[in-house]
Amino acid sequence: MTDSIGMAIAGVAGRMGQMLARAVMDNPLTHISGATVRPGHDWVGRDLGECLGGGPNGIMVLDDPLEVIAHTHALLDFTSPSATLGNAELAAQARIVHVIGTTGFSTADLKSLSPAARHAVIIRAGNFSLGVNLLTVLTRKVAAALGTDYDIEIIEAHHRHKKDAPSGTALMLGEAAASGRNVSLSDVEDRARDGITGARTAGAIGFHAIRGGSVIGEHDVVFAGDGERLILSHKADDRLLFARGAVKAALWGQDKKPGAYDMIDVLGLD
Repeated sequence: MTDSIGMAIAGVAGRMGQMLARAVMDNPLTHISGATVRPGHDWVGRDLGECLGGGPNGIMVLDDPLEVIAHTHALLDFTSPSATLGNAELAAQARIVHVIGTTGFSTADLKSLSPAARHAVIIRAGNFSLGVNLLTVLTRKVAAALGTDYDIEIIEAHHRHKKDAPSGTALMLGEAAASGRNVSLSDVEDRARDGITGARTAGAIGFHAIRGGSVIGEHDVVFAGDGERLILSHKADDRLLFARGAVKAALWGQDKKPGAYDMIDVLGLD
């Protein structure tokens, strides 16, 4: 196990936390070095292997991230903005790789992450799948090629339990489209339409969120012109693909200099 990279899981009891744990255990290059849950959770003080439905593995689930982060090479964090910001400070102090799949950050939250990137490798992405990141690159290129003669609408669907909208992936695609047009997404985004809204604003990038059932994640980027539509689409069938991507990112970051990176950097797509 000495040559294996230790990875800690923040929020291990959640859907993605359990998928991350599985992905780390399945990878021959990695092992779980620690796991956290929120204070008061039923898993606190229990063996992680047993919590996950298997035999004991000697990893105790803790509610103190400081102790976990001090003894790992990387932290995989798909929790909440407030928890992630606290983890980022600790990860920076420990100089470990911090992989962030958390969504729902405010602009102020994202600014708060910047100081940590001066001391540690932070890899943050709205989506860690290869397909979605290829879709991001394609979206930027198509937006640049077609220009404002084509209206851009981003449609996303997720399960009923998802708390934020638009999804982090949808916003990532919106940023890519805005970058292709050399504009700021905050200046052109249109997140809600209701009532008599008037004609569509030229150059706007629209967002639509669908929530229901057990949908893992579906994203369409629609380029609508006069007489034709081009639709770039991605559908996720297994949440494990995001977890595997996060593990890949954590391994990639082991020999990198401190800084802010994303999955496009990890995959060498830019």
